Amino acid sequence: AGATPAAGATPAAGAAPAAGAAPARCYIAAMTAPILTSAVAARLLAGVAAGEREVEASLDLGLSASTVALTAAGATAGGLRLSKEALARVAEQPGKCFEATPAGLAPMRVFSETTGWVRTLLPTSDAPTTVVAGFAMHRMRDATPMADTRAKVRALRRPRGRALDTATGLGYTAIALARTCASVVTVEVDPAAIALARRNPWSRELFGNAKVRLETGDVAELVRNFADGEFATVLHDPPTAQLAGELYGLGFYRELRRVLRPGGRLFHYVGDPASRATARATAGVMGRLHRAGFAAVRRAPEAFGVTAVAAEPRPTRRWPA
Repeated sequence: AGATPAAGATPAAGAAPAAGAAPARCYIAAMTAPILTSAVAARLLAGVAAGEREVEASLDLGLSASTVALTAAGATAGGLRLSKEALARVAEQPGKCFEATPAGLAPMRVFSETTGWVRTLLPTSDAPTTVVAGFAMHRMRDATPMADTRAKVRALRRPRGRALDTATGLGYTAIALARTCASVVTVEVDPAAIALARRNPWSRELFGNAKVRLETGDVAELVRNFADGEFATVLHDPPTAQLAGELYGLGFYRELRRVLRPGGRLFHYVGDPASRATARATAGVMGRLHRAGFAAVRRAPEAFGVTAVAAEPRPTRRWPA
């Protein structure tokens, strides 16, 4: 509670489409409702306390600045009135993103009927990350989500051609790959992840870039539908092995090798190389990649992962008749 439509206001951007309506694959389909963090709420409250009539604040997690009208009772954002009491509750909860809707200011979180995981959006100093079953999906201690994304793509040495992104999440790696690749196929197992991405302003290009094709399903199964050598690049950024162990298996690696053209490059995120557990996991990953037909398998500690190249197939030895 705490948010009510202002007079003459239209429904907030990002509201659910009418029943039966198919969301269009364009930027406008991913327009988002006003989003507040504790810092933004505190800024609005300070303006109200100072008697200001308006303040500049970001309602899209730092992508842009908006002019927010203030009154003694609170603020108006996106055509919605936000009471001082509602703003105070948000200001007291750092580490959360709150979406302003006609029903009120609500934490940005979804529960997945597919996986049983709870996904929440966590604000950072640049793009937000998502927390899945208690695990942050981007590096947080020594990097930001955008710096993490850039490191992964950089490990591929300026990727070109057609790319496969095996775990969409918020779509940052797919968006980054599309900057240099001819096309990108990105796969997400969890419809809830896509629903959260649609509400995240930093994910807009995932739904609006014609070079990006988003598929929903288990990549361990969908990979079998791709042609041999279809991709020049694979960015494999799976959840932890505790959540998605099959995506670290030899069988899946063999499928990745099959869909990569000879000489194509793979980046595989594993985790913090300073961790003993990750060091053991990395050794196992590297060994299985070798067995799956990859060459030049090397650690990429700056990106918390491993790179490899799809080896040329061995020539078939012909025996004399």
